[in-house]
Amino acid sequence: MFARTLLSGVALAASMFTTGALAEELKFANFMPPGHPYVAGTFQPLADEVAAATNGEVTIKLYNGGELGAGPVEQYNRVVDGVAELAVSLPGYTASNFPLTLLTELPGTIQEANGTEEIWANIDLFADEYKRAHLVALWSNAENVLFTNSVAVRSPEDLKGLKIRVPSRNTGLLVEAWGASPVSMPVSEIYNALQTGVIDGAMIDGTAVNAFKLGEVANYITMGMDTTISPFFILMNRDAYGALSDEQKAAVDAAGKVASMNGQAVQLSVAADGIASFGATEGKEVITLTEDEAAAFDALSASIIGTVVAETGGNAQAVVDALMAN
Repeated sequence: MFARTLLSGVALAASMFTTGALAEELKFANFMPPGHPYVAGTFQPLADEVAAATNGEVTIKLYNGGELGAGPVEQYNRVVDGVAELAVSLPGYTASNFPLTLLTELPGTIQEANGTEEIWANIDLFADEYKRAHLVALWSNAENVLFTNSVAVRSPEDLKGLKIRVPSRNTGLLVEAWGASPVSMPVSEIYNALQTGVIDGAMIDGTAVNAFKLGEVANYITMGMDTTISPFFILMNRDAYGALSDEQKAAVDAAGKVASMNGQAVQLSVAADGIASFGATEGKEVITLTEDEAAAFDALSASIIGTVVAETGGNAQAVVDALMAN
């Protein structure tokens, strides 16, 4: 009797151990604050969907506000090095790793309204850039607009001598073509830099009005010219992904595509609301350029696509052609 009880207990313990071994909690590194719209609208739904699709065998725990490391630029390395199994970031922060992906941000290559669909219709063109980390989600942003503090920008002349924060090298080329000096800077540093005069303005989408409180330190938003649309992505550690079963991998990938669409939907909605609230605030002005005013900017930046394609080489032209054909 004692032997049977002992064996039964050993079997139960072994069963519990096996069940526990199958369960996998993945750490998700998010440099954005817990209240950022992406958390409730994109990241948590991704976690919920993976848990549901795997019957709880794979769960994702969000670490918001830079809990796993505050620097947005380091997000890619956090995934590659295994500090986190997943992380959200912008390809522009590590541009040398993602030259083809960053072609999607060039003016006119994709449209703001359906950019994510255009990207995923051509996703195989970017596959070679995701060998060190697995691509889970990739989405198009709202277009970058120009936030400034003390200068109301209505023409390229107004930008001369100004220092403008940019999210990527391609946006830097755009700003440089307009006559300003581009400054590379993580989003988390824009507020203080704009407030203290380290920079005169920033290229970023309209979500920054509230999500990063730029509505407090900027007085003007200029929009209406052709501009960049910075992509976001969610990456997963290659070994962590490889350790999943085929069914679990499929669940992560399916949830990632949904997250891509959610990411764009959240971005466009929150950006539009941010710009509207900025314009409705006393002392703030949204400058929507006329067709002629926009043309002055666009004429200066017209050569950027050709320049970037030539520098990127390889199948860069094929990528741009495919994107623009949709």
